[in-house]
Amino acid sequence: MTRCAPSPRHLGIALLLAATSLPALAIYKVIGPDGKVTYTDTPPADAAQVRPVGGAVAAVAGTPDTSMLPSELRQVASRYPVTLHTTSDCAPCDTARQMLRQRGVPFAERSYGKSGADQAALKAATGGGTMLPSLTVGRQAVKDGYNAASWNSYLDAAGYPTESRLPSSYRPPAPVPAVAPSEASAPAAAAPAAPAPTPAPAPAARPASGPNIRF
Repeated sequence: MTRCAPSPRHLGIALLLAATSLPALAIYKVIGPDGKVTYTDTPPADAAQVRPVGGAVAAVAGTPDTSMLPSELRQVASRYPVTLHTTSDCAPCDTARQMLRQRGVPFAERSYGKSGADQAALKAATGGGTMLPSLTVGRQAVKDGYNAASWNSYLDAAGYPTESRLPSSYRPPAPVPAVAPSEASAPAAAAPAAPAPTPAPAPAARPASGPNIRF
């Protein structure tokens, strides 16, 4: 079977992803009924007998559940997690979301409002980007808005399959606001009041008998 060599563009993106992303596979210590200890990267159904190894933390709200994914896809998603950054009433955001779902990419979604706090959060998440939708693959940000060719190039380089391999029972997580509503609606600090102007001195009274001169 003849295999096509990766294009220089895909190879460059792959090297960039590999250089800036770290593996994030969770390893579990499983204690069986007979006391036998085994290690696995798949959490078994009986969570009471599972002990995460290496201080693993609970999944963040809105993060895809990768435990049910096929092994190869789970490894890619753990190493290069995908986050879609969106806003409301955004047709390109809807198109981008549909593309990721059709391709079978498990992704988290962060939504942004119009407040200053939202804009600051977006810049921090995307390395200075201000256009939505935006995509992050691992630590790489695609900041040029929705561009199917560009986004697919990054997903190809990360190793995501071109066709969906998600199980039929998989459900994507709900979008999560990037900024807490209380923080986004907090009023801006009032500017300090300007000092009261100093009243001008009253003009000197003119002598009643002198000439009325105006310059």
